[in-house]
Amino acid sequence: MITVNNLMKYYGNKCAVQNASFAIEQGEIFGLLGPNGAGKTTIIKMLTTLSRPTKGSILINGRDVSVNREDIKALIALVPQERNFDRELTVYENMLVYGMLYNVRNLRRNIADKLLMLGLTEEKDTTAENLSGGMQRRLLIARALLSEPEIIFLDEPTIGLDPRIRRELWDIVKGLKESGKTIFMTTHYMEEAETLCDRVAFISKGQIVTIGSPDELKNNKGRYVMEKKNGDGRTSRIFYNNRHEAEEIVRLSNNVAVLRKTALEDIFIELTGDVINETD
Repeated sequence: MITVNNLMKYYGNKCAVQNASFAIEQGEIFGLLGPNGAGKTTIIKMLTTLSRPTKGSILINGRDVSVNREDIKALIALVPQERNFDRELTVYENMLVYGMLYNVRNLRRNIADKLLMLGLTEEKDTTAENLSGGMQRRLLIARALLSEPEIIFLDEPTIGLDPRIRRELWDIVKGLKESGKTIFMTTHYMEEAETLCDRVAFISKGQIVTIGSPDELKNNKGRYVMEKKNGDGRTSRIFYNNRHEAEEIVRLSNNVAVLRKTALEDIFIELTGDVINETD
């Protein structure tokens, strides 16, 4: 559904994205993981025709984004980080304006369906600025779904939300996948990626470091990680697939080391050297 080859983006002399290549299958949830400033949003902007690549190619459903922009726009929808709805309009009015701009067929019935899907029916007459953070995110997703896109881009969809609301949105994303949608999402929440994504790509300083399913990445590095504080105060990590071997090494260390299951963030830190702050 999406094929990206040697994608590059410069802003002046600064390289924001360097030689990014990946492919995404229809019906897949693909996650792009990295800290703030790594290049995630820049890639989404190029994939959604909002920014032109400096070099490289993007094909969406076999069509070149650089020469088929209008056709591509009919296939995709973007849920941005910014809450870019009209805060003074009600939920229903925001949906209505968006639907009219995109010439959505059977608009009023479509709005009712999407509000019901996202649990916003009772909030339809509430002004957007008076919605909770979680409800505002739901409004962004409901609005994006009005045009019945085949591909949905979610840019940090749960940033700033509390854990309960975040998990409610996870269920919505899972439902979109079950309905056959292809989803490209950026996040710096590793637990979110492990829960939702079929495959993930790690990006650091504009470069994609590795791509694979969360399980593949952990299996390749080791299902268990032993952590030990060094004399300089830093933490060293050693990965193992054999738990008994790891437990014996911990025992011989007089239990100075700690053994636990490998998390996706351990792999990210090991491969990139970056630390993602989930409180950002």
